[in-house]
Amino acid sequence: MADWPASAGEVAMWCGRREFPVPARAVTDWQRDADVQAHVLVDGEQILGYGELWLDTEEDEVELARIIVAPGVRGTGLGRVLVRGLLARAVEAGFSDVFMRVHPDNARALRCYQGAGFAPVDPALAAAWNEAQPVGYVWLQAADTSSASSASIASSASDFRPFLDGGPR
Repeated sequence: MADWPASAGEVAMWCGRREFPVPARAVTDWQRDADVQAHVLVDGEQILGYGELWLDTEEDEVELARIIVAPGVRGTGLGRVLVRGLLARAVEAGFSDVFMRVHPDNARALRCYQGAGFAPVDPALAAAWNEAQPVGYVWLQAADTSSASSASIASSASDFRPFLDGGPR
């Protein structure tokens, strides 16, 4: 998935890096952080999407991050499936506050995430969180975590797997 972004601009919107192309090793290096759980959406052995949970046990919250869908399947609804799968994993881990940030130029992702049940946080909160950020992200929060479970994504759950050491498990 490191080679999925087609431009430096896509890289910045996906993961905030300035380096293009993204080295494949970078994706596995991200997972070395104990608070990061990576997952992939697959069809057979083909990876169709990638996303991470950034767990913050001190704040009792999770951020969905570095979400990307393979270029050939963008616009098919798999981004929404991926986001709902990540949300279900966060809720199953015991977190009810689930957030994500979206690059302000990524309107397509913003529509996807809102379609998956996320809504903008209070503008004052977003402003406070953006003080330390390189850009003014659009911050979103899961609007309803009570219905987010593996059962709610049962049709895709078998295709949603942890991603460890460079491959789906």
